[in-house]
Amino acid sequence: MKNLKLLIRSIREFRLPAILTVLFIIGEVVIEVLIPFITANLINTIRSGVEMGDLLRTGGLIVVLAAVSLTCGTSAGFFSAKAGAGFSRNLRHDIFARVQSFSFENIDKFSSASLVTRMTTDIANIAMAFQMMIRIAVRAPLMLMFSIIMAFIMGGKLATTFVVIIPVMVGGLLMIGRKAMPAFHAVFKKYDRLNESIEENVRAMRVVKGFSREDYEKNKFSAASGNVARDFTRADRIVSLNSPLMQLCLFFNMTFVLWVGSKMIISTGGRALDVGQISAMLTYGMQILMSLMMLSMVYVMLTMSSESMKRVAEVLQEEPSLSSPAEPVMEVKDGSIDFKDVSFKYSAKAESFALRNVNLHIDSGMTVGVLGGTGSSKTTLIQLISRLYDATEGSVLVGGVDVKDYDMTVLRNQVAVVLQKNELFSGTIRDNLKWGNPDATDEEIIQACRLAQADEFVQSFPEGYNTHIEQGGTNVSGGQKQRLCIARALLKKPKILILDDSTSAVDTKTDALIRKGFREYIPETTKIIIAQRVASVLDADLILILDNGAVVDSGTHAQLLENNQIYREIYEQQTNGGDGDEE
Repeated sequence: MKNLKLLIRSIREFRLPAILTVLFIIGEVVIEVLIPFITANLINTIRSGVEMGDLLRTGGLIVVLAAVSLTCGTSAGFFSAKAGAGFSRNLRHDIFARVQSFSFENIDKFSSASLVTRMTTDIANIAMAFQMMIRIAVRAPLMLMFSIIMAFIMGGKLATTFVVIIPVMVGGLLMIGRKAMPAFHAVFKKYDRLNESIEENVRAMRVVKGFSREDYEKNKFSAASGNVARDFTRADRIVSLNSPLMQLCLFFNMTFVLWVGSKMIISTGGRALDVGQISAMLTYGMQILMSLMMLSMVYVMLTMSSESMKRVAEVLQEEPSLSSPAEPVMEVKDGSIDFKDVSFKYSAKAESFALRNVNLHIDSGMTVGVLGGTGSSKTTLIQLISRLYDATEGSVLVGGVDVKDYDMTVLRNQVAVVLQKNELFSGTIRDNLKWGNPDATDEEIIQACRLAQADEFVQSFPEGYNTHIEQGGTNVSGGQKQRLCIARALLKKPKILILDDSTSAVDTKTDALIRKGFREYIPETTKIIIAQRVASVLDADLILILDNGAVVDSGTHAQLLENNQIYREIYEQQTNGGDGDEE
């Protein structure tokens, strides 16, 4: 119920169509229950003799009621479709908006494949269940109740048949639902693995083909798909027992009504029961059993969608681990950075710290190089600056203010991060660049691309800056993608620019030209360059050496070359003992 209340909030402006659906369903049910009653009286009247005028009037009334019932049913279908589609749209929007507010810590709890399943399959199940709730879950109980009342009014003792078949039907349906529930619970986790298999295969298609692993991927997908199919088959086998149970109760009811009813008519000469009543009893019996059948469908659908509701509610209930303070600082004064006794681990359950006792000061406008082996936590260090994570211990200051005191949007607009594997989105090159600044002029875009050494290759394309980028930037090279991402970051005009190994796919000459442009055109911007090549940080004002989550040494190139054996060995290996003049 808690999950249901949470999800119902997403109905919002579609509350009226949902209410109208219920009202039209009530009207349809009332009319459908009245028609057998009128028909039974008409049969009895015909049998005892009736004038043609009365017959036409009663027949006309039945036709009008049938037309009104059809109108109510059609209107209910229209409004339920509108309410269901609107509800699923709002729910999908709410989940997507919630995910956008998550920190990396929150996102780490959900795999991307699982989030995709929740926003597609799970929401489709919830929307279907919602439509069934406002239609069938309203229609079936009302039809059941009214039909039972009319059956006792019309059939008297003959209606006692329902005392037998209703408990049998309800008991059987509950048992079927209880057996099917575990299978439906299990299938959604396997849906996640199925989507994960698809996502990994599509993203890594070049790797798959490069290693000729198509058959392996096919087998992996077949295994995941087969698991989903087996679980659904098991559940469907159980649910399919609904039909024979329904047929059993239906034929029992027909046999009982016809046999006992005929006997009562013959023995009483039609005084206790007449042909019209038997006709009505058969109709009401069908309505009662169909209502129970529809209720079983609702029960099965709710059983299946309850897991979907739980999974969607988990996302909506997840509280972002990072948020802006009540009275945030709305301006970043400069690009100075301070780490004060900073230690960090990715979760409270982690046994060891990814960063340990980091203390450093970076003046605004400095160029800082960061070197270290794989797993030395270079990327972790810079993620604390833009507050993608919060320090577990100690504090990180930007512009002399703790990053926790800033409005997060203000802070992140002033800290531009270019990752090694940054993303381009489907659209034109100009559209992608304007992610950095939606109001950027063409002159600003070209200037940023010149600084990032991207303008020359962009202009070589037939459509220039209007060239379409495929999803993920698959129609540009790795080096071109990195340079476009650097240009995009420059358009933000940040006070701090962080390059996380983001020139690894460009040659050393282009790398040097990019850094030269930084020195000449954005001297006030603090530049942090994470690199594997010593050549990328030779001219840095400060070079940090990280090892196992700690800053083990720092200094200029000359100082480290003289005092740090590890740095000297790396430098000599990469330059073959040269003088380091990469330009």
